[in-house]
Amino acid sequence: MKAFYCDDFVLPLPPEHRFPMRKYALLRQRVLEENLVALDDMCIPDAATDEQILRCHDWEYLEKVKIGALTIQEIRRIGFPWSLQMVERSRRASGATIDACLAALTHGTAVNLAGGTHHACRDHGEGFCVFNDAAIAAREMQSRNLARRIIVIDCDVHQGNGTAQITAGDPTIFTFSLHGEKNFPFRKFASDLDIGLPNGVKDDEYLETLEEGLNRALFMANPDLAIYISGADPFIGDRLGKLCISKEGLALRDDLVIGTLHQFGLPVAVAMGGGYADNVEDIADIHLQTVKVAAEYSRK
Repeated sequence: MKAFYCDDFVLPLPPEHRFPMRKYALLRQRVLEENLVALDDMCIPDAATDEQILRCHDWEYLEKVKIGALTIQEIRRIGFPWSLQMVERSRRASGATIDACLAALTHGTAVNLAGGTHHACRDHGEGFCVFNDAAIAAREMQSRNLARRIIVIDCDVHQGNGTAQITAGDPTIFTFSLHGEKNFPFRKFASDLDIGLPNGVKDDEYLETLEEGLNRALFMANPDLAIYISGADPFIGDRLGKLCISKEGLALRDDLVIGTLHQFGLPVAVAMGGGYADNVEDIADIHLQTVKVAAEYSRK
């Protein structure tokens, strides 16, 4: 299985960016330590090009990001300061999901050790998301005639508003979001299938709801490629999650999603999504579980 990464090992960030991004370097380190991915299959992605980004984002927004012309309010909405490194990192995070899709079409399963930037909308970024990697990758696969119908399965605890907005009215990209209903974003754009969960949901109800929604989504979408945004933030210990899902429950979630896609013969590119536990080791544990499940199915 191939994995794509871009963390401080590749592209050092200014100090003010490093805390929220620390989990990615830790995840890459642990993936290598546990031999989940061979060293030769750990790949630095290409940066997404302007052409690829502009299939999903407005030209004016892209130009403002590129030259650092975002307003204070726009930067605050994204959640971290502008820098040239941030721009390059955001391009490569989208490039990593493109590359993971390409690898999945060949090998069945591949992972982006970051990504899941599902709050980035057509004309703005928000919620630590600059460019929408899932939408960009989906449209790139279609432009190459490598996939006709694509499903984005989003289990991050926050609704995938940006992906829904960008792909609204496009019957070839199906968006399914399972999320906390009373959580960010407070303005939610409608996905093709949204399931909003009340605060405090635990493992059994979560997994039962996911299984039902996943089967509905796959029937409705009839896809030939899947992008799965896993998310570490449904975890009971997450500061921003409001759900009560255990690490074991999240591992079962990953097995349910990736296993079901495997049974359907669907290639899947996996992106990590959010995670905001106080202990970064907990976030890395959950993302690592996702990579482990993906690696197991890539060997079947």
